[in-house]
Amino acid sequence: MKATWIGLTSALAVMALASFSLAEEPVSKALINGEGPGWVQLGQDDFTKVNSNDDTWTFHDDGLIECTGNPVSVTRSVKQYTNFELVCQWRHLKNAGNSGIFVWTIPSSLEKLTEPGLPQGIEVQVLDLGYKAAYEDGGKRKADWFTCHGDVFPVGAAKMTPFPPTAPNKQRSFPSKELSKGTGEWNHYYVRAINGEVRLWVNGEEVSGGTGCSPATGYLCLESEGSPIEFRGLKIRELP
Repeated sequence: MKATWIGLTSALAVMALASFSLAEEPVSKALINGEGPGWVQLGQDDFTKVNSNDDTWTFHDDGLIECTGNPVSVTRSVKQYTNFELVCQWRHLKNAGNSGIFVWTIPSSLEKLTEPGLPQGIEVQVLDLGYKAAYEDGGKRKADWFTCHGDVFPVGAAKMTPFPPTAPNKQRSFPSKELSKGTGEWNHYYVRAINGEVRLWVNGEEVSGGTGCSPATGYLCLESEGSPIEFRGLKIRELP
């Protein structure tokens, strides 16, 4: 009986150690890649020119979208969206690149864009990691009002209550983690926009967002903002 008890105790100890080891292993990130019912890939036929040049945007059949960055402008979706999920990958091709995705763009602000410029709405920031250093090296004030890891914020007449942490002026939702990759590397964004609330996942983890958004419907826009950038795997699924 004593030998049996010792053996049982040893077995339980081994099982406990194995469980502890499994618990210590890092949890893999779950990327939502737009696979499954309802997801639609967005391509050239789903966008229309606003104030870009004819060669600013190039859409490829394999889902790659190239942007020269010039002029500062946007291309907008043909239709407006209200509740939806969006996935895409992006990479900046030049250090300190700037771009973004408008998820709910105010239609009237797009109508006024007859020259270079950007519209108004709820923006999901797409910045290269080198942008912050370039901003400070350029002699401007300290770069404490933005990050390069997925800020979400209202532009112009749009309104939003940002999730914490926030920018010093309380207008931007700062990411809770710094997960973006650098120049030339692909980053993954998953955006969920439902009933006036927008949430952003960067490379598999939720980091920022806001609620009480106005507008809570509008066009989807991709930004050309002075630097070459590529998008791929841009897919959307509309929700009730």
